[in-house]
Amino acid sequence: MVQSTARPDAEALDAVFAALSDSTRRAVLEALGERTLSVTELAEPHDMSLTGFMKHLRVLEDAGLISRTKEGRIVRCELSPRPMQEAAVWLSRYEKFWNGRLDALSRFLYHQEETEWRNLPPATPDAPRSPSDGTTASRPTRSGARGPTRRR
Repeated sequence: MVQSTARPDAEALDAVFAALSDSTRRAVLEALGERTLSVTELAEPHDMSLTGFMKHLRVLEDAGLISRTKEGRIVRCELSPRPMQEAAVWLSRYEKFWNGRLDALSRFLYHQEETEWRNLPPATPDAPRSPSDGTTASRPTRSGARGPTRRR
């Protein structure tokens, strides 16, 4: 049996990103961002069976993104934002990394453009436009005599 070398927080992060990978689950989280809703209210806009929808809720709950409470016969869901905040912190590290890289690339390209323009030879007014000195003549059209016409 192969044991996972992932840390528990890495597994939690994997679960959050897996949960966020589905548009139905993202729509559920968006709806719960406004207020607490019942399972029936959450399932209503989605064109799927209640059993299928419950599987989506299970994935969200396993990732810690929602919590469910039962009030009599009604099951209500509430958003738990902490796992998304942890994912946002993880992503922000890479955002800083890539912003730094893109800034460095921008500076490099700006420097290249500046030095390239300085190293170009001065333009002369009678210099040809293209590397070739001559012009290419057009091909003559070969049209024969007018063909026979149809008489009526």
